[in-house]
Amino acid sequence: MAGRWRPTGGLVPLLLPPLLLLLLLRRAEAAHIKKAEAAAYTAATNASVAVAAPAMHYLDEAELASSLRSLAENEAPPGLARLFSIGRSGEGRELWVLRLSANLPEVEAGPEGVPGGPPIAGRPQVKLVANMHGDETLGRALLVRLARELVSGWLRGDPRLRRLLNSTDLYLMPSLNPDGFARATEGDCAGAGGDRQTGAGSGRENARGRDLNRSFPDQYGSAQPDLAAVPEVRALMEWMRRNRFVLSANLHGGSVVASYPYDDSAVHQSTGLYSKSPDDEVFKYLAKAYASNHPIMKTGTPNCPGEENEVFEGGITNGAQWYDVPGGMQDYNYVWANCFEVTFELSCCKYPPASQLEVEWENNRESLLTFIEKVHIGIKGFVRDAVTQAGLENATIAVAGIAHNITTGRFGDYHRLLVPGTYNITAAVVGYRPVTIVNVEVKEGNATTVDFSLEPTIAVLISEPTQDAPVPATDSATNATNVTSTERPTPTHQAIQPKDFRHHHFPDMEIFLRKYANEYPSITRLYSVGKSVEQRELYVMEISDNPGIHELGEPEFKYIGNMHGNEVVGRELLLNLIEYLCKNYGTDPEVTDLVQKTRIHIMPSMNPDGYEKSQEGDREGTLGRNNSNNYDLNRNFPDQFFQISDPLQPETMAVMNWLKTYPFVLSANLHGGSLVVNYPYDDDQRGIATYSKSPDDSLFQQIALSYAKENVQMFQGHPCAEMYPDEYFPHGITNGAHWYNVPGGMQDWNYLNTNCFELTIELGCVKYPKADELPRYWEQNRRSLLQFIKQVHRGVKGFVLDATDGQGILNATISVANIDHPVSTYTGGDYWRLLVQGTYKITASARGYNSETKTVKVGNKSAVQVNFTLTRKDSKMEEGKVPDINMADVSDPVTKEFEMLIKNLSAENGLEHLLLTSTADVLPYRYRPYKDLSMFLRGLNLNYPLITNLTSLGQSVEFRQIWSLEISNKPNQSEPEEPKIRFVAGVHGNAPVGTELLLALAEFLCMNYQKNLAITKLIDKTRIVIVPSLNPDGREIAQERDCTSKIGQTNAHGKDLDTDFTSNSSQQSRVQEPETKAIIENLIMKQDFSLSVALDGGSLLVTYPYDKPVQTVENRETMRHLASLYANNHPTMYLGQSSCPNKSDENIPGGVMLGAEWHSHLGSMKDFSVDYGHCPEITVYTGCCYFPGAGQLPTLWAENKKSLLAMLVEVHKGIYGLVQDRHGRPVLKVEIVLNERVKVSTKEGGYFHVLLAPGYHNLHAKADGYQQQRIQVLVHHDVATFVHIQFDMDNRIFGLPRELVVTVAGATMSALLLTACIIWCVCSIKSNRHKDGFHRLRQHHDDYEDEIRMMSTGSKKSLLSHEFQDETDTEEETLYSSKH
Repeated sequence: MAGRWRPTGGLVPLLLPPLLLLLLLRRAEAAHIKKAEAAAYTAATNASVAVAAPAMHYLDEAELASSLRSLAENEAPPGLARLFSIGRSGEGRELWVLRLSANLPEVEAGPEGVPGGPPIAGRPQVKLVANMHGDETLGRALLVRLARELVSGWLRGDPRLRRLLNSTDLYLMPSLNPDGFARATEGDCAGAGGDRQTGAGSGRENARGRDLNRSFPDQYGSAQPDLAAVPEVRALMEWMRRNRFVLSANLHGGSVVASYPYDDSAVHQSTGLYSKSPDDEVFKYLAKAYASNHPIMKTGTPNCPGEENEVFEGGITNGAQWYDVPGGMQDYNYVWANCFEVTFELSCCKYPPASQLEVEWENNRESLLTFIEKVHIGIKGFVRDAVTQAGLENATIAVAGIAHNITTGRFGDYHRLLVPGTYNITAAVVGYRPVTIVNVEVKEGNATTVDFSLEPTIAVLISEPTQDAPVPATDSATNATNVTSTERPTPTHQAIQPKDFRHHHFPDMEIFLRKYANEYPSITRLYSVGKSVEQRELYVMEISDNPGIHELGEPEFKYIGNMHGNEVVGRELLLNLIEYLCKNYGTDPEVTDLVQKTRIHIMPSMNPDGYEKSQEGDREGTLGRNNSNNYDLNRNFPDQFFQISDPLQPETMAVMNWLKTYPFVLSANLHGGSLVVNYPYDDDQRGIATYSKSPDDSLFQQIALSYAKENVQMFQGHPCAEMYPDEYFPHGITNGAHWYNVPGGMQDWNYLNTNCFELTIELGCVKYPKADELPRYWEQNRRSLLQFIKQVHRGVKGFVLDATDGQGILNATISVANIDHPVSTYTGGDYWRLLVQGTYKITASARGYNSETKTVKVGNKSAVQVNFTLTRKDSKMEEGKVPDINMADVSDPVTKEFEMLIKNLSAENGLEHLLLTSTADVLPYRYRPYKDLSMFLRGLNLNYPLITNLTSLGQSVEFRQIWSLEISNKPNQSEPEEPKIRFVAGVHGNAPVGTELLLALAEFLCMNYQKNLAITKLIDKTRIVIVPSLNPDGREIAQERDCTSKIGQTNAHGKDLDTDFTSNSSQQSRVQEPETKAIIENLIMKQDFSLSVALDGGSLLVTYPYDKPVQTVENRETMRHLASLYANNHPTMYLGQSSCPNKSDENIPGGVMLGAEWHSHLGSMKDFSVDYGHCPEITVYTGCCYFPGAGQLPTLWAENKKSLLAMLVEVHKGIYGLVQDRHGRPVLKVEIVLNERVKVSTKEGGYFHVLLAPGYHNLHAKADGYQQQRIQVLVHHDVATFVHIQFDMDNRIFGLPRELVVTVAGATMSALLLTACIIWCVCSIKSNRHKDGFHRLRQHHDDYEDEIRMMSTGSKKSLLSHEFQDETDTEEETLYSSKH
């Protein structure tokens, strides 16, 4: 500590200079002697250490690289520091890491070389990562300072720092998001740099607008994140895969607290839910170690601006309890790796001024060092082979009572963090007997050493490869050099065989799957299709060279195992297959070719609950066969011949939903209990054992033989002689129904309801063999499993394209003459049709197109490529100019970007990705009566005033407001160019689920605005109107948990509002209900909506217009398309089986139905919307119970959220048009008629928008004074078609050419004028003769009057009489009076 010394007088001032000089000379001499024993660089370094460190400041990219390089290469002694990059950011900036540890080993060359060098045996690896959010910068500066502190401490011999670097392998990454840092602004404490309202440009996200701390795979998310958009995350995951980090810190800003896992929960409650990890006590210990040494953090009251009341007890918090963060890095470290990571918020200000950095360093120095030292707590040791004493890599270390295992490193070393206590520790690895050491005491301080020596159980060839096959390089892992399959295979190459032969219970299987997903991220993707009855995940491992992506032209294949829980061989074989494919990709030509040309999906267990009940050694029993509800899953699928009365099980529904999502071509369902390949059909209409032939019988026989002939015992056809001596299957295959009748089987449902051809394969006579028999099963089936996958590449494949624009046509039909089983195209127009060798006539057809037929010769090897280009059907055109038909202006980057967003959201897993990346979710947990509903809506409006507008449409009978909430970037402003959608609920007050779903939707949208890019753009480009409760009076008297009661269904007048929507002409003298009148006048009759969705209850389906009985439903295909869109995005609705009480036999194909076929009635809201509002409306019935308990609301929200968002995406499709005259002026009130039935009109600005099913549609535009236009328009499934219509003045009058009509009219007018002139002249001559006679009479009269005046001079009476003379007399009257 430097200070100032002031002399006090006497001789001291005089004696001080000589004494100091002598002291300095003696110290210099000692230093000289010591330096003489060291290298020359040490002297220079020590001299530099003696110089005071420069004041801390923020380093830009170049300064950071230069500073770290200087530290590693010039200032630190050899072997102490190494600088390397793990990859690059989106804008190409290096992701620097500084490694610090004594006696660092040299970097290994070759594909297995780890960036930064190999690990050090027995030395735990610790990483500190900062600046994940680019505008949270304090951690970046602190890690640079920490690096300097460690190097200088080593050089000056600091005992603590030397001990740390001698025992710890430390990695410092100052910036995971250098692109964001480059955009951030110093002094920006709230992260609002750039746009103050939106936060855009603050630097939080990476260069592609992604929040890196929401972009990791999440344990509670089924969809994989898009790693292509986050190269920084991909690089970090790859780096973690190559190392065995034990402890990690993630340095953030914005508060002062230590946050520990879990960061999110299964229900994703936004805040307040403690999500406890198995190592909760360890994480709290680690978090406290940091917080207790931080002067502000330990108080628990950071007092950040705007959060003054926030309190964290002890300065720590559970992440999810603070707020839910799906896709976070700290949970990924814990769940998917060995690493325990804690997130530290270091300061209230995200980007504090540089002047504060020294203070912040002093606040955090001790905390950082203490936290790193905690890597040495718990237990540590080695797991070795008892015979050779070699370290065993990937051995599992399990702690009894803690459901979280770790694995050993390449030297067999491990470090397992534990708090003080007594534990039982087990070490296990494939091929060795596990060992458990009990009563291991862990004390405060350094870890307890626990070594394991395991005895081998099976012989392993010494020459067998011990390293996993390399993973091909990604563009982020720039420091690694990987070898591809074209560089290394040799003629004598031997494939690496699986080693993991044991029975995997669910936790073990889960670890296995996560391990391979983590170790081979470039070819694997682990996802779940749903949950079992007991909430176990139904895991699927995808293996492909581009996991998560459907590559156009590449077929998709699946294996499903363990459908019957006690038939376990298939489960283990599929795990073996995953291991085999992963380890041999890139080295084995066969495997590499399969993975590169096929998208393979493997579900090891469809019935994990049943497996856990079954018992090893079971030969032919039934314990565990069924699921936890005791239903046989292979009798639970809808059947073509029989009505399946059992309710659909969660596992069945999940698999059916899965099969509807992916374009599977070929599949096998692995069973046990015999040894044979079974092909469709599995039953027949009589229900007896007889050959039930499918249209593709010869194909099924061929692909069944492809499996059986590779299994020698199966091919012999006498599988279980001891158990079934009379059973014989020629060549090891059989028709299912010929063997025995199986109604409700999965393989038939695949064939009849999807494009997929599925077989059932019985793998052995014993259902649950002993574990030591599993290697034999692998050897028997290994070649069969691979050969069967190859069958997906037989037959024909290709594309069906539109001749106009070359785009693929979705759902085009591929038919083969004389085979009654068509298949359909996928989203890109690609298709696959399996066929045996032969010559075929193949036809491609699609709605609105002319079909095309080709004769194709199919060989016995690879599939033949057959493409079809379909032309649209001709349409009649009237004379006149044909309007322009263009997609939206691609030159406008904003329009193009939004168009791409709609395409992405419409693609496979697009909406799942949106939900996965949403920063916030809501969790409806109670019903809101009218008062609470009103307060909630006002709260939304007050908290989000820039995007919401709350209005009242009117009042109910009992004077409750009927609220309408608009969500838009310009609420309450006219934006005719944007589509408008409305959501309405509560038309029946006794069904309030829809009300709560719409309130949840409104909050979800608001919370994610400016947080989630996709939702932000949807709100910016859509006008969303939400009417949560149309019948508030009925809602007030309805009762929760009353599933069938009609109390509250009607309004206060006892009127069912869904029968009150009638036109004025049909009402006669009846008065319309106020609720109905409010929505008709203020919403429907505005005629500016493109789509309406109404939510109701009482069943599980979607109905479309009409509810009234009509002969013809206008635009039926579009209405059904919209209804199907909602149902298909619901996890169970599309299955068409509501399972409602007293309706268990109800079957609604696809979960959609015409309203009149469901419950026919007059006066419905959706009928009125279509007829008078010119807006399609669908009604969604959300569940069997009208008013279920509030505890079901989270599930109902989770089930409907994706469907509701799908409607927001769909409203941006169809036809979007602009009508102008030839001068560019908008033409209003143009009548647009689609397919001669559907009518809409242009709005303000000349815009119109109408939703239509994909395909060709006829458009007829007409307006007074303009030429009519008739065109044919192609509507795509994933983007709107933009139509620009330019009107010319109408050149026809009364159906005749304008020029002719004008000429005739002009001649006619001339003739009329001439005639009029002649008549006038004649009349004038006659009139003059009459006037001459009258003129003479008037003249005599005047003379007579003069005589009277002369006779009556001075007569007043005479004057008055003359003055008041009636001047209205006619000339004839005057003449008559004069005569008398």
